[in-house]
Amino acid sequence: MKSWTFNQLRHPGAPLFFLVGNPVNVLQLFKTLHRTRQQVFKNDTRALEAARIKINEEFKSNKSETSPKKIEELIKIGSDVELLLRTSVIQGIHTDHNTLKLVPRKELLIENVPYCDAPTQKQ
Repeated sequence: MKSWTFNQLRHPGAPLFFLVGNPVNVLQLFKTLHRTRQQVFKNDTRALEAARIKINEEFKSNKSETSPKKIEELIKIGSDVELLLRTSVIQGIHTDHNTLKLVPRKELLIENVPYCDAPTQKQ
C-alpha cells in the first residue's frame, strides 16, 4: 500500500479511502466518542467502564476494514451514536426504592421551551 502525505490527502487526487476513512477522521471519532462518554456518564463508574469497553471493542473489530463504503458507513454509525448519547441520555440516580432523581446536563436543557397549561388564543 502506498503511503500518502498529509498535503496529498487534502488534494482532489487523493484516494477515496483517505477522504472518507481518513485515519485522522477515525481517530477523531474515537476520541469524540470517549469524550462524550465521559460527559454523559460522569460519576457513574459502571456505565463509564461499559461504554469504554464497547467503544474499544467496536473499533478493534473493524480495525482491518479496507472497503471505503464500509468505512464511510461505520463512521456514520459512530457519529450517529455520539449524537444520540450527547442529546438523548439523561442520568438517573436511585434515591429510594421506587424513586429516581434525574440529572440532566445543561446542554440538554437549553433547547427546552417551558410548557404552558393555558394555551393562548391566536389573533
